[in-house]
Amino acid sequence: MVPHRTARLRESRGMGGRNRHATDGAAPTRVQDPAFIHVEHLSYSYPGKARPALDDVTLAIPEGEFVLVAGPSGGGKSTLLRCLNGLVPHFSGGQVRGSVAVAGHDPIADGPQALSRLVGFVFQDPEAQFVLDRVEDEIAFALENEGLPRSEMRLRVDEVLQLLGLTALRHRLLTDLSGGEKQRVAIAAALAQRQRVLVLDEPTSQLDPQSAEEVLQALIRLNQDLGLTIVMAEHRLERVLSYVDQLVYLEAGKPVVAGWPRDVLGQIPLVPPLVELGKAFGWSPLPLTIKEGRALARRASIAASPRETPERGQRDLLQVDGLSFAYNGEPVLRDVDFRLGAGELVALMGRNGSGKTTLLRCVVGLLQPQGGEVRLDGISLRGRDAAGICREIGYLPQTPDDLLFADAVSEELAVTLQNHGLLEHPPVEPDALLETLGLQDVQACYPRDLSVGQRQRVALAAITVTRPRVLMLDEPTRGLDYQAKGVLADLLRRWQAQGMGILLVTHDVELVAQVAERVVMLSEGQVIADDTPQLLSSSPLFAPQVARLFPGRGWLTTADVLATSPL
Repeated sequence: MVPHRTARLRESRGMGGRNRHATDGAAPTRVQDPAFIHVEHLSYSYPGKARPALDDVTLAIPEGEFVLVAGPSGGGKSTLLRCLNGLVPHFSGGQVRGSVAVAGHDPIADGPQALSRLVGFVFQDPEAQFVLDRVEDEIAFALENEGLPRSEMRLRVDEVLQLLGLTALRHRLLTDLSGGEKQRVAIAAALAQRQRVLVLDEPTSQLDPQSAEEVLQALIRLNQDLGLTIVMAEHRLERVLSYVDQLVYLEAGKPVVAGWPRDVLGQIPLVPPLVELGKAFGWSPLPLTIKEGRALARRASIAASPRETPERGQRDLLQVDGLSFAYNGEPVLRDVDFRLGAGELVALMGRNGSGKTTLLRCVVGLLQPQGGEVRLDGISLRGRDAAGICREIGYLPQTPDDLLFADAVSEELAVTLQNHGLLEHPPVEPDALLETLGLQDVQACYPRDLSVGQRQRVALAAITVTRPRVLMLDEPTRGLDYQAKGVLADLLRRWQAQGMGILLVTHDVELVAQVAERVVMLSEGQVIADDTPQLLSSSPLFAPQVARLFPGRGWLTTADVLATSPL
């Protein structure tokens, strides 16, 4: 690490303000407060930032509640969660005003070491909290530090492995797991500690629909049966809304909106498709579940009109034939075939661990397949290095930090252009691209200090500023709110119109319903389906909300419904 970057990290992570009197291992300071979790007039600013990340936030959370924190990307959700266990300001530094109390203890005064006995925390990036190499060891690590008897440790580890469907992975290396599998391991490690509060920052962002449902059902059981207090930040509200007791909506520069989910949904702009339709048709009360929505939809007179299916691109731009790959002799891809046309957007979907990320890495030369062929516009990529391939095939990995190493957002784009010899005449105007992605206000910021959603967009800008012929995106909506996803969808359509082929790996079925022309489904390393997006309607796991609300109509999005149903 270069010296000036080390200095910047010290500044952003330094101790500051009220946290200086905390002592390692000290018992948490008791604070008299009637609420189990009480946030009062809390304001916080990161070091060197003019605009506060949190501004006069007041909340009360009773013990045993399941609370969902929502709002636009960069609105302060992660910051608020980190205040509940003292990571803010003990890790980040900065200035704090107001107070936080968790079960009568003060996280701002005592810091994360003392609060860790009370509050479990699951980060947006699961790898940020891993310590050991293997799944079972990682889950047991904190329990060993607590000095639990071996028999109790084994019981707890077995319990959470079964609860989250990880038993078959218990001896696997963490480095060999998919992003979604790592996310479940991080949740398991937190659950095994059995704290009174569990705080989760987008815990389902990398999970397929079935895995996400399994995780949520596990959390619901712990909340209802054991009284565990859960505070979760999530952008995909459709996954969580029907389970929560309180919805908290944070948006920079605006007062906090908190209360019963139905009440809050009527006041906020970022809502899932089901609620969006409910607002459009004036349904009351606003539906939170598909069952409620269907009852209301049956009373409405809505004409059916089939969704148009676009014609597939005439020219194959990317061809994959018979691709096979194995990790340590264990097959991950098995004879995979698919095509991506010029100006076509294909969604690649499947369960966690089905081989989607491995397939992308094989295409760009980061992994060498044991069999098969990859061709770009009819020319084999065999023998070409990854750097050469990535000049023509842009690749956004699941972890955007892998692509971020400059000291400012604008420099990330400049470095990419310089590496490709395009700095003098960029194919895409960098400032215009940053503005399109909503990053114009953070151009001078250090990228790794941004939220996960913002870092995702910075990495996307860095790989698309060269206008590659093919764009491959691995879970690009992680950390993005509904509005930001809409901007991304518009941008992808614009690039399609310019002839770019786009391969989108995602578990976000709502985004796929909006933008995809075809869906390729992987299972255990094999292509099991390749069809139009209506394929999703037949799956109870992958069907979008609109398809479940109006079965058999061929509709996938709210736009499909509203286009044929004048209000």
